[in-house]
Parts: sequence; C-alpha cells; structure tokens
Amino acid sequence: MSDRFYFRVIGLFILLNATLLGLKAWLLDNGVHHNVLLFGNLALAALSAFTYNMSRKGVQADSNSVFMLRVYGAMISRMMLCLAGITIYAVVNRAHTSRITIFILMGFYAVYAICENISLQKITRQRNQGAVNQEAL
Repeated sequence: MSDRFYFRVIGLFILLNATLLGLKAWLLDNGVHHNVLLFGNLALAALSAFTYNMSRKGVQADSNSVFMLRVYGAMISRMMLCLAGITIYAVVNRAHTSRITIFILMGFYAVYAICENISLQKITRQRNQGAVNQEAL
C-alpha cells in the first residue's frame, strides 16, 4: 500500500508558505502577524503528520477499542494543541492580537484536517476492498 499523505502535507505546506510569502505585503497592511502564520503553518504540518500516524495505526488495528482510542486521541490532541497555541498567541500579544491571524490559522487547521481525512478514507477503502477480496476467495 503506497502512502502519499506525507507528500501531500509537504506539498500543502509549500503551497501555503508560498501563498503567505506572496501576500506578505497585503497581510502586513491589514494587521496580520506574518511570522505567527508561518510558524502556525509549520506547527500544523508537523502536528498533522503526527496525528495522521496515530489515526492510521487506529484504522489498521483489529480491535474496535484501539481504533476509537487512536482516532479520538489524535483528534483531541490536535484540537488541544491548536487551542493552546492560539491561547498563547492571544496572551502574549494581548494588546495587538489580530483576529484575522486567528481565523487564517483556523483555516489552516481545516485544510490540514481535510487532507488527513481524505488520506485516511483512502486507506480505509483499500483495507475494506482487501477484506472483501479475501472473503470472496
């Protein structure tokens, strides 16, 4: 089974960074913290790779309880780490917190989550097709 998720995440990371660098002047004119977005993109890419690995192990597990533990653990850890990052940003920049920056980071979260879920669905379909083919024999 070929797993192209990591190539997708790296490609998405490069695409988002190129977009951020291309729109740097516009973002800074609108009060967005550009460095926070670059760091947030890096953090979300790394976090996505970590949670994908956890979820993939859960999907490949034979036990339902292991599946639930891994998938929900990945989801909760991603949400809590993102919440902690946004909270740290808001506390450190209390007077200069940019709502636009927070919403862009939330958009990055959604994009990485969609990329991860599409890859996990492909793995699940391949596993289910393999199980059906073995039953037919």
